[in-house]
Order: sequence, then C-alpha cells, then structure tokens
Amino acid sequence: MEPYAREELLACAIARLIGGAAHVAVGAASPIPATGAFFSRAFYNKKLRISLLHKRAGNPFTEGSRELFDLAGQGRIDVFFLGGAQIDGEANINLVRAEGRRFPGSFGSAYMYSAVPNVILFREEHSPRVLVPKVEFVSAAGNPAALLTGKALFAWQKDKRRFRLESLHDGDEVRAQTGFDYDAPASVPRTPAPCAEDLALLRGPVAREMARNYPDFARKVWGID
Repeated sequence: MEPYAREELLACAIARLIGGAAHVAVGAASPIPATGAFFSRAFYNKKLRISLLHKRAGNPFTEGSRELFDLAGQGRIDVFFLGGAQIDGEANINLVRAEGRRFPGSFGSAYMYSAVPNVILFREEHSPRVLVPKVEFVSAAGNPAALLTGKALFAWQKDKRRFRLESLHDGDEVRAQTGFDYDAPASVPRTPAPCAEDLALLRGPVAREMARNYPDFARKVWGID
C-alpha cells in the first residue's frame, strides 16, 4: 500500500461523513476539514458547495457571520465543523476556558450546533486533556453526526446521548487516552486507508485547491506552494 499522511486519511474520513451534502461551511482554522470537503467534491459530488469562511474569495457572505447564521437558520447549510479545547462524552464543547487558560470564545458555535443538521466534531489531539468526562464550560451542546480525532472515529448515539467507537486509524486501543466512557463493538475495525485513486485526487486537484486557500498546510503536507 502506498504511504499516506495522517492528514490524507482524516480528509478521506471527513469526505465519507459529508456524503451527499449540498453545502458545507468550513471555518478559519480548519485545513483538514477543508481538504475533506474538496476531496468530497472531487470524488463524490461535483456540485457540492463549499464556503470557506476565512477567505473573501471562497466566502459568499458579504456581511460576515450574520449571513452565515441566516443561511444556517434557513436550513441551507448541511454540514459544519466544530472543535473545542475540551469535548466531553455528552458531546458538549468548551471554547472558553480550560485548565486556567482562556480561549477566543464561543462566537456562534451554540447557534450553529443547533441549526446545522450535520455537525462534525473534529479535533486532531486525542488525549484525556481534550476528551474529558465533563467540560469545564459548556460553549455549545447538541447532537453531532460524529466525532473525528487523530486516532479514531466515533458516531453519536442520539437516543443514548453517548458516543460509539466506529473505527481506529492505526489499530491501537484508545480507551486509556479518552477521558469519557463510550460504547464499542467487540472488534473495532480500522479506518479505511486512502487508496491509490484517493491519493491521486488528494495530491492533484485537491492539493491545488488547498494551496490557493491554505498555503501553509499545502506546503506542509504536499510540499507545494
């Protein structure tokens, strides 16, 4: 199997979660979700609309967040990404303070969490420091579609209000690295690795899109400007 970067595996996982969505909005500090969105458009759905909220060229909103919130309230954004300094087992996120440190704040996360039908929680770091039993401050609470980390993919069980482990990226057990409890099957599958066709798309048209929109990320992962 051809070697691949972790960012490429995560992008493919995100693309599968996006599925047949019509419109995906991606925040400023979200190059891996953006890669997954561009890959989804290249591989699954060439009509997928992608709004990059950090760039004027990729952002149709002339009045900034107000239009974003209006569009979400009208049901015209299908997928949005949220992260946090902390994420707990009830899918609450903390964007305000943790371990004595202050963070930028919640902004519109609580509204977007409730207004967008498919919110994907994403955080590369998978540790008890981030994945906690209970967040110190609830910035936003909701019903996500999934939680994706640098080590694993979890599905959200709305009826139980509890995560279920769906796959592991490298096969290593993560329970000791996860601060909250979760359900898991007896045998946890591996997250599908990118195939040669996936990598050709990622390193070709997707990498070129990323170089235009997230140049530092494209330089780091693919070595292109």
